Amino acid sequence: MTRADKPAGDLGDLGDKAAALRRLHTDPELLVLVNVWDVASAKVVAGLPGCRAVATASHSIAASFGYPDGEVMPASLMIEAVGRIAAAVSLPVTADLEAGYGDVGETVRKAIGVGVVGANIEDQLRPLDEAVAGVRAAVAAGEAEGVPFVLNARTDAYLLARDRDPSKLLAEAIARGRAFLDAGADCVFVPGRLDADTVRQLVEGIGERKVSVLGLPGTPEPRELAELGVARVSFGPWPQRVALTSLVDVGADLLAGAGLPGWARSVS
Repeated sequence: MTRADKPAGDLGDLGDKAAALRRLHTDPELLVLVNVWDVASAKVVAGLPGCRAVATASHSIAASFGYPDGEVMPASLMIEAVGRIAAAVSLPVTADLEAGYGDVGETVRKAIGVGVVGANIEDQLRPLDEAVAGVRAAVAAGEAEGVPFVLNARTDAYLLARDRDPSKLLAEAIARGRAFLDAGADCVFVPGRLDADTVRQLVEGIGERKVSVLGLPGTPEPRELAELGVARVSFGPWPQRVALTSLVDVGADLLAGAGLPGWARSVS
């Protein structure tokens, strides 16, 4: 069902969810998002105390369907997957839509049509004018659908850094972030292994409550990120990796003759 096919009551609800998600990015409290990859994980995370929104992880969704990350999974299948998640929870859902699958505006429009109210769109370090055009297309799609769609525009400056000079990396991330905000993005996602000083400089350069980071082993803890002025932290494929690590450990024990662990319980 597309957005145009939905009853009017559903349209208002979608707008309310988008507005709520936008407020979560500007509230003083850090927005912590535990990324999900299917309906089961979404329901579990949405039911946790303190969960205020649900975020998908493209890497994890692709893996669950047997695809590598990087837009190898068909766009239609990704939209179906995030739509199932959005339909399964009452909280706002923001989706990782990679680089937009060749048509950012159309991909965002389809995501809105299945109930998604926000997204990450990555720049893959394309020329800045091309990346900005993608941001504008995403914003325009939300406006055309009548939804205050929340865009977390991602720059891959640090993910694709290789051995570049740190000062140049910082300058590029800030320049891209400012350009994305000027084009209508709500927040700038700068994934990578960032220390506290780098996060502080990104916030100073891009804006207070305008920076989103990826929680990796070694990343400053949420309390410190909040003090540094970060708006949002998410964890990408790591929640799925934690879940699968537990499956590896328990599965190995079961195959070796052990019984089920006492801590296992129904969480669906």
